[in-house]
Amino acid sequence: MKSITIKGSERESVGKVATKALRNAGMVPCVLYGGDQPVHFSAEEKAFKNLIYTPNAHTVVIELEGGKTFNAVLQDTQVHPVSDRILHLDFFQLHDDKEITMEVPVKVTGVSPGVLLGGVLRLNQRRLKVKALPKNLPDFVEAEISGLEMGNKLYVTKLVSDNYKLLHPDNTVVAQVRISRAAMKAAQEAAKAAKAPAKGKKK
Repeated sequence: MKSITIKGSERESVGKVATKALRNAGMVPCVLYGGDQPVHFSAEEKAFKNLIYTPNAHTVVIELEGGKTFNAVLQDTQVHPVSDRILHLDFFQLHDDKEITMEVPVKVTGVSPGVLLGGVLRLNQRRLKVKALPKNLPDFVEAEISGLEMGNKLYVTKLVSDNYKLLHPDNTVVAQVRISRAAMKAAQEAAKAAKAPAKGKKK
């Protein structure tokens, strides 16, 4: 999985006054969990743009002043309800020998025969929750739709991988090809046309 580097500095004070001062200075207070003890740090709000405002999934390399470096994933985001400014971020530290759970986007590949015949492709799950070792985290989960005829569904059980586990029930529908009104109408008209000669045939 691709990573984004965030450069910041550890926070000496974590009180409300210090936190407010950080935000007023354009900084975002953050906490890194998953280690021996939580690490409180801050970084410029603009540094998180490519991490927060994107449909893609990334791991994060946190570089703090003094030479401390941590590999992590974003765990929780607090955003102002009106201004959409980032208020607080929680990260979880990665360990090479421990599996981590995170959501990754679904990437549709292939061409559905059902769509070519006029069906409508619906992506029921745009993101899926996976569990894997950090080195095996995928950038996306590929949903191959070449076998989807009109009315067919693609279940999560068809997306298995040796590198990660999908944490969804077996009956979870990832994508499906629905019969469009136009296709349904065309099918009905074709059926009527096929029956018409038989009705009009005389013995």
